[in-house]
Amino acid sequence: MRIFALSFVLLLGAAPMPPSAGVSVAVRGPNGQPIANAVVTIRLVGRPTPAARVGSGYAVRQQNIQFNPFLLVVPVNADVSFPNFDQVRHQVYSFSPAKRFELKLYAREQNRTVRFDRAGPVSLGCNIHDQMTAFIYVTDSAYTAKTDASGNVSLAGVPQGAISISVWHPYLRAPGNQVSRQINLGGGARESFTVALRMPPATSSSY
Repeated sequence: MRIFALSFVLLLGAAPMPPSAGVSVAVRGPNGQPIANAVVTIRLVGRPTPAARVGSGYAVRQQNIQFNPFLLVVPVNADVSFPNFDQVRHQVYSFSPAKRFELKLYAREQNRTVRFDRAGPVSLGCNIHDQMTAFIYVTDSAYTAKTDASGNVSLAGVPQGAISISVWHPYLRAPGNQVSRQINLGGGARESFTVALRMPPATSSSY
């Protein structure tokens, strides 16, 4: 019985992987304007989606009384540093369900680190400076990236078959700030999403 079980596992491991393809996604506003900083995530339908690998060097800087970058995409269990480059002190916090934390006042050239151990969007603020706003999107999918200034993103190595593509933006007019669609991926795909954004809060940093 033990020999049979071992052979079965080896046969499964030798099964060929499905062919992979590239997926390009364009995110546009109602007038065709590009939407930057939209998070595009692909998940495999009916199959496990590979998890995003944890790397290093993730950071949200505090500089010129703003967070930089406005949107950071990180994998689950990433450690993100919050260095302060301003002459004033900051107190970074979030009340988001994916990660609640508060970094007490700290000064220039000091740093704090937080581990983000749950997938989902995290809204950042500063208790001292209301105009400071930013977001961290914590993903559990290896196929996640944000759109560039042209509103485009490309994801390579996606296995062919049924996939779900979701687009999230902090100001997107949709439940959960997200829209999605399912397609059957063959030799590659070019998808376009047209979305409407709410006006950001008056105290928000530029996005």
